[in-house]
Amino acid sequence: MTSASPAIADPRAFLRALYDAAVRRALPSAQIAAHLPLPPRGRTVVIGAGKAGGAMAAAVDAAWPRNAPLAGLVLTRYGHVPEAYRTSGGRIEVVEGAHPVPDAAGAAAARRIAALVKALTKDDLVLALVSGGGSALLAMPAEGLTLADKQAANQALLKSGAAIGEMNCVRKHLSGIKGGRLAAMCAPAPVVTLLISDVPGDDPAVIASGPTVPDETTCADALAVCARYGIALPPAARQGLESGAYETPKPGDARFAGHVVTMLATPQQSLEAAAALARERGVAAHVLSDEIEGESREVGKVHAALARAVARRGEPFARPCVILSGGETTVTVRAAPGQVLGRGGRAGEFLLGCAIALQGEPGVHVLAADTDGIDGVEDNAGAIVTPSTLARGIAAGMKAGEHLDRHDSYGYFAGLGDLVITGPTYTNVNDFRALLVT
Repeated sequence: MTSASPAIADPRAFLRALYDAAVRRALPSAQIAAHLPLPPRGRTVVIGAGKAGGAMAAAVDAAWPRNAPLAGLVLTRYGHVPEAYRTSGGRIEVVEGAHPVPDAAGAAAARRIAALVKALTKDDLVLALVSGGGSALLAMPAEGLTLADKQAANQALLKSGAAIGEMNCVRKHLSGIKGGRLAAMCAPAPVVTLLISDVPGDDPAVIASGPTVPDETTCADALAVCARYGIALPPAARQGLESGAYETPKPGDARFAGHVVTMLATPQQSLEAAAALARERGVAAHVLSDEIEGESREVGKVHAALARAVARRGEPFARPCVILSGGETTVTVRAAPGQVLGRGGRAGEFLLGCAIALQGEPGVHVLAADTDGIDGVEDNAGAIVTPSTLARGIAAGMKAGEHLDRHDSYGYFAGLGDLVITGPTYTNVNDFRALLVT
């Protein structure tokens, strides 16, 4: 191109605006009020868990009638409580725990949530606020298991490369509260579940391991996942799964009668919001899919191949355009003997794979970030790749391939000043990727 349109004169700012639009569409404050039920004759108890939990609780509190009773407990990740709600003394208590590996604070909160819903009546109402991250946060080990057992299983799952549905199949069967068990505790009170999806396919039974919805997976399925990825289980866990003692409530269980499940925000809706903004600014936008899974670096290579085809041949899309995708990729952690691993999450690993495959392709800029504002366990949401990424890395004494080998995407992009840092966004519709081809 001889000149750039005003919309893409600054590719970094353009891509960041698309990410911000995607996040805005998923904010609880914009969605919850329209989906709240009427207050019941009895009590309203609010429970929940997830990275969006604090913002969801704040939105419910703001929209719920001031003269109607409201109380409860919601669990979210450390640092993910909106400051205004933290200091306002809201009616719903919000506590924090660790993610992605559960800690004692999360376990204590899970026990408190279970206690809150005991002895309810059919005149009471349970509002369940569920979002991504709730599976790791809501730690209540199944009978015979310890928190250490759950932590070890979670660590192994995170490093295995298993898809989110597979991980949550195991998590819910080793839990005393997920996989529909929390809803069963609420009976006979009706449960209204409000969801923000972070999983491919938006299956309520997978989001946060489905604490308030019936579960179609089985103990045998959980054992198969562990066998597939070589995940060692504590003897008590294996016994519970093999005997069927850890089986979850299934569809058709009378305890789910009258329950309502509503999806407030999904990855596809956020991708469409980003696409709409791009088109408003005169740039064609194409949404590939909101369900892309696979090894992050390999997914990065595939996206790079598509961007190259557009840049070089104008196929399958004419340029300028932006290509959008979402879903949840995985990182299988592999370390050579004695190798020191670096820092980074799925978005960074995707970007390193993408940058290496692009080899400085002119006119291609890429942003990948997690919509919760945290890529893995770091302080960045993601990063940006430009045509000069590899060359600037070499000039700074860094080789992208070496950083990828030791899973150090954070170190690489921090060294270039190309991290995207947003802080917690108070929502979570998972991976966001945008490739701009000018």
